[in-house]
Amino acid sequence: MVALDFTAIDFETANGFRGSPCSVGLSKVRDGVIVDQRFALMKPPVGHDHFDYRNVQIHGVTAQDVAHAPRFSLVYPSLAEFIGDDVLVAHNAAFDTGVIRSALEVSGMPGPAFDYACTVILSRKSYSLPSHSLPFVAEAAGVPLINHHDPVEDAQACAGILIDIARLHQAGSIPELFDILGMRLSHFPAFDPAHDDASSATVRAQQRLAAEPSASGSTAVSAREGSWLGWPEEGPNPAPNAAADPTHPLFGATVVFTGNLSLPRAEAKQRAAEVGAQPGSSVTRSTTVLVVGDGFVAADLRTGRLTSKAKRVLELHARGQRIEVLSEGEFMQMVG
Repeated sequence: MVALDFTAIDFETANGFRGSPCSVGLSKVRDGVIVDQRFALMKPPVGHDHFDYRNVQIHGVTAQDVAHAPRFSLVYPSLAEFIGDDVLVAHNAAFDTGVIRSALEVSGMPGPAFDYACTVILSRKSYSLPSHSLPFVAEAAGVPLINHHDPVEDAQACAGILIDIARLHQAGSIPELFDILGMRLSHFPAFDPAHDDASSATVRAQQRLAAEPSASGSTAVSAREGSWLGWPEEGPNPAPNAAADPTHPLFGATVVFTGNLSLPRAEAKQRAAEVGAQPGSSVTRSTTVLVVGDGFVAADLRTGRLTSKAKRVLELHARGQRIEVLSEGEFMQMVG
């Protein structure tokens, strides 16, 4: 039987651009056991190294913490060496692989190809949970997670989750697990800055930087929806992008939004549609994902600090309908 070998990874970023990594944790697994771990602080790439207070509130890493740390460009070669030829595993892999791609792009660095797996997608096929955020899935897998957003603990929890999922499906390797589930491993192509175009996330970040002197007006508009001036407008529900990556965690989902978001509801729906999801305006039997604004975190599912739509989701979940609740932060990570 082929051994269950892989490397789990978790990045934390300095700001809303995914190409701004400031810390990373990795866990190497051999034959279903964690045998090695790595941690690194780093300065994000030049021009993308400002620290947003919202990110700092989440993970606690500040500009002062990385003041004497090497840039991402100096850290990445050692990360790539640690990963080697392993399948790379992450919880919400669309985010962590996006961090690698965007950070390489703005650093002008090439990067190798690798296969990867997402434990959010795998957990949806393995556990019935109201939220597939890392703490909920780690608890379901029996994996300790004390300090969520510590990248070493998060990578270790991600590794433990995949080990448990493989055990549940009696798989001895990642290829065998994917065969059992009728899935295909995702592939991250090699990147060469001399020939390959920048990703959409990087293009958007560069456009924001170029427009920074006049950004105050657009910021005021996007912030208005989250204020007391009025309820968010639902707006139209655009059709899903049929050409989107079918391995994306939101591809094929029916997504409904509730509460005040930090971006206009119409833009959130467009972002969802771009990755192959169908936006909706109310929770129905076809709903599979509910995105909650107003500063919601997964722990609120246990405290009862929920909107009426979120309460409706829990009622339907109790009746056997699989609907997942996401915070706005988790949604934004998924859509870049």
